[in-house]
Amino acid sequence: MSDESTPAEDIDAVADAALDHMEKLTAENAGLKEQVLRYAAEAENIRRRAEREANDARAYAIQKFARDLLTVADTLGRALTAPPESDDAAVKGFVVGVEMTAKALQSAFETNGLKRIEPAKGTKFDPHQHQAMMEQPSTEVGAGAVIQTLQPGYELLGRLVRPAMVVVAAKGSTGEGAGEAQGAASAYAANEESDAASSSGGAVDTKA
Repeated sequence: MSDESTPAEDIDAVADAALDHMEKLTAENAGLKEQVLRYAAEAENIRRRAEREANDARAYAIQKFARDLLTVADTLGRALTAPPESDDAAVKGFVVGVEMTAKALQSAFETNGLKRIEPAKGTKFDPHQHQAMMEQPSTEVGAGAVIQTLQPGYELLGRLVRPAMVVVAAKGSTGEGAGEAQGAASAYAANEESDAASSSGGAVDTKA
């Protein structure tokens, strides 16, 4: 303690020094906290990227194989559309066998991430998952809604393998939800125009 200073002044100086030290520690702590949060965010991004790349690699690896199996599923589906009517036990057993095979194949698809896309009647047309094969007026569903699914589509781990082929209600259809489906009808028309301008493929093949 100097001769010129008083105990009160010394206490104030110590308090000021302690306060400055606390402020520096607080700022350093905030900086470290921000750094930790940034590293955590980067680690999460890396984890998500690795997971996405793993899913993509898996999807690409089995996509061709899955697409080939879709032909088998389509054949079984057509066979079950109009099964033969007979009292013969052998024929009945054969039909049951085909049904079981079709169910087992669909179960294997789902287990490996291959999901069936089969929009119900009245579903809004989705150009990302549906392919409109024709357009027809309807008094049962609104414009731009699906009237009928001609062939189910499939997606593999969120990636479209094959769009569902559908019949779409034409503009002016008066069925239920006509007003709500106008946006889907506009999407249908936009895709139709896009296909006319480019041969790269799209949502619409033909128009009735």
